[in-house]
Amino acid sequence: MFDYLIRNGRVVDGTGLPWIAADVGITGDCIAAVGALGGASAKQTIDATGMVVCPGFVDAHVHGDLPLLADPVHEQGVRQGVTTHVIGQDGVAFAPASPATMAYMRRYTAGFNGNLPTPGHDWHSIGEFLAQFDGQSSINACVLIPNGNVRMEVLGLDPRKPTARELSWMKALVREGMEQGAVGLSSGLDYVPSIYADEDELTALCEEIAPFGGMYVTHMRGYNREKAPAALQEVFNIGKRARCGVHVSHFNCLADQTVPLLDAARAEGVDVTFDLYCYLYGSTIVAMLTLPPETLEGGIEATVERLKLPETRKKLEAAFANPRFPIETIRLASLPHDKYRHLEGHTLPRAAELCGQSVLDFTCDLLIATDLAAGCVIRHFAERQESDILKLMKHPLMMAGSDGIYVGGKPHPRGTGCFARYLGHHVRNGDWTLEEAVMKCSYHVARRFGLKDRGLIREGLAADVVVFDAGTIADRSTYDDGKALAVGVEHVFVNGTPVLLNGERTNARPGRGLKRG
Repeated sequence: MFDYLIRNGRVVDGTGLPWIAADVGITGDCIAAVGALGGASAKQTIDATGMVVCPGFVDAHVHGDLPLLADPVHEQGVRQGVTTHVIGQDGVAFAPASPATMAYMRRYTAGFNGNLPTPGHDWHSIGEFLAQFDGQSSINACVLIPNGNVRMEVLGLDPRKPTARELSWMKALVREGMEQGAVGLSSGLDYVPSIYADEDELTALCEEIAPFGGMYVTHMRGYNREKAPAALQEVFNIGKRARCGVHVSHFNCLADQTVPLLDAARAEGVDVTFDLYCYLYGSTIVAMLTLPPETLEGGIEATVERLKLPETRKKLEAAFANPRFPIETIRLASLPHDKYRHLEGHTLPRAAELCGQSVLDFTCDLLIATDLAAGCVIRHFAERQESDILKLMKHPLMMAGSDGIYVGGKPHPRGTGCFARYLGHHVRNGDWTLEEAVMKCSYHVARRFGLKDRGLIREGLAADVVVFDAGTIADRSTYDDGKALAVGVEHVFVNGTPVLLNGERTNARPGRGLKRG
């Protein structure tokens, strides 16, 4: 007698091997049996005739830290079959965090993490943060230790190198986080204060995650043609020096330039992988794209006061005349201020025009009003094309990560569409086989982050199980409507409990804070 019996489905088990015709029995929170279970009975039977039965998807890079607690049902991910988030990304997140660090991170990352209220939740350490998801969310979460948080706990926002004593303290914080169940260390080398860490500092911290099998996950120091080679070399150096696995977040690079570098590093013994979302546009905060690092020094209050000064704006003229990113493609996604909210969806130049200002003055006034929390969508760089995405998708090191952002009126469509687009558009278009798609969205990610009981349809493993229609699964979100939910997923089980049943969302919250191993 199973709790749930999924009959007559095409089981794609997550290994990448061809599907098999089989039944799947679930008892408690585990997969109890896989095979021909014709004589079995269950409290509830699901007929999956003509449908795919596969492991739940693990999102390798996503900003669900606060959204999972503020909106525990998280329909955006559930309707794509996502059952686990890897959070703590980009070196600037929410644990470990003293009250001062927490206050800064909530404000500084509001444009992409969302400074969402989380009543009833309180934490400081990695272990305490993981515990917030136990029975409190519809899906699971595992956590990376953000290097910016570690740095801020010891150095505040000081951009200098740590002393030997300070570095020892930072290493102790990382070691403590790994002991409490973190899956690795993240960095965001465009964000304050993560950006201030050099290769030596990052290597020293990664030496603490290596004995645990932890992963160094990085938003590296540049992705375009000019910056990617040096940025990748730093990643490879850290992996070799610290003897740990390294993983590049949202690998929005030129395939022909960077794939040979990845292959060469692997040949030299560097354990490197990357995640990717299937869009030519990205999403981040306006301040990171438009302001040079020196303007951001000292934190939010210091930056806001600096932007009010005419001399600062004079100095910024050169940066706006020769921007690091194409300003004309910056599309405002999240503007948490009543004066500016109606401009969500407009490009930065068009919004400035509507307000009768220069782009520089409008941007400065916008950042002052929103406390630097303005979020946006942006074209990576014109040279990168759809062909780069397809070539990177086909590389064996690639795994799926949405980089989903769930704040603002015009969010990037990847948060509600990335996995459905991979399983729908890209499979039906022949870019992947169905089995490749499932593997790159589930087992490849679970294995990489040490989630040993996830990612496969296999007896004895956790019952994170998805049933979907391969012919109809599709993303519906667009740049004009980034909140539109995906279609085609009929059933989603998390730890043996349905969070989506017969296409209907349930209010169950069986998610857990997952520890490495």
